[in-house]
Amino acid sequence: MEYSIQQLSRLSGVSTRALRWYDETGLLKPSRVAPSGYRYYGPAQVDRLQDILYYRALGVELAQIKAYLDDPSFDRLAALRRHLCALQARQEQLGALIRSLQQTIHAMERSENMSDEAKFNAFKRGVINWHEETYGKEARKRYGDAQVDEAQAAVLRLTPEQYEAWTALSREIQQRLEAAVQAGRAFNGDEGREIVSLHRRFLTFSGSAYDPAKHRGIAELYTADERFTAYYDKNVPGCARFLRDAVLYWVT
Repeated sequence: MEYSIQQLSRLSGVSTRALRWYDETGLLKPSRVAPSGYRYYGPAQVDRLQDILYYRALGVELAQIKAYLDDPSFDRLAALRRHLCALQARQEQLGALIRSLQQTIHAMERSENMSDEAKFNAFKRGVINWHEETYGKEARKRYGDAQVDEAQAAVLRLTPEQYEAWTALSREIQQRLEAAVQAGRAFNGDEGREIVSLHRRFLTFSGSAYDPAKHRGIAELYTADERFTAYYDKNVPGCARFLRDAVLYWVT
């Protein structure tokens, strides 16, 4: 089916002004332009606009979206799966925030004191629940119930200060991965080595013993399992592969 720019605007909720801007910047060109100057869009353009909106919902800038969609290696199905995983993770995080707010409001309404530990337990439990639902089956099969249960218990034992430091470390790893990939850094360079060091700290933050073989095994999952790939590639594709390659190179 073919749509005029007004029809596509009504269908998608994207203003005609934005669609014209997308055309001018090359982000979304119409399938044809009539002699009258009217723009028309076909099925391929509808799909591309859907992809644009998914990336925008995840906070990706328009210039980066264009680079992704114009890449000859762009795999739409793989991208959609990454979007789904990223949005499911966000949904779980929002659920944890809602539960924490409900508990805090309930305590305040009853003039009850809420311990600092309780204030952060909701966040930690949300992380654990999301990890269990997303990776639990594979993790328990690979490492056994005892190791997985202990790892989850270790997260719950983190103090508020430790939990904040742990999540800050995770953000730093993600930011440095994205910067390295966008800058075209080599995984076997200094930046790759430093990211691997941060990743080792992240894995052992709760006090668990460091196991190089386990570190390498976890890194291999980042590209073998599309859910891990989706987590690291949610903003910049290639981050999961960079981290995997860096770990396999620097961890002996």
